[in-house]
Amino acid sequence: MTMASRAISAYVQTGIESGVPEADAHRLVAMLFDGALSAIADARLKLNAGDIPGRGSAISKAIAIVEQGLRASLDKSQGGELAARLDGLYEYIVGRLFHANLRSEPEALDEASKLLGELQEGWAGIGAPQREAAFV
Repeated sequence: MTMASRAISAYVQTGIESGVPEADAHRLVAMLFDGALSAIADARLKLNAGDIPGRGSAISKAIAIVEQGLRASLDKSQGGELAARLDGLYEYIVGRLFHANLRSEPEALDEASKLLGELQEGWAGIGAPQREAAFV
């Protein structure tokens, strides 16, 4: 299974379908980052409002995107050490999200958001040269 097909499958499984048919593999992963960060931001709002079911739902969505989207799209057979490290980092992020939900801890949400944001920036950076080359 190619990275694109794994990413499409993972993206559809998380229930975020807008824009999927036109997106390439790089864009699909970027959309997963957007979705996870959006779900964490929603969880933070629900946490602050005291909406326990809403917080749980938003955190569950973020976890699903990280687990079934970002983590599932890793090609561990081709990605070597980088894929293994990303896998471990995604596992850690999911743990922080679980912790945030169980303990109502905004700091754990902040940490998960910060880590995903840094990964998102890196992902965007590796895609920019490819997009620029297409227009030259």
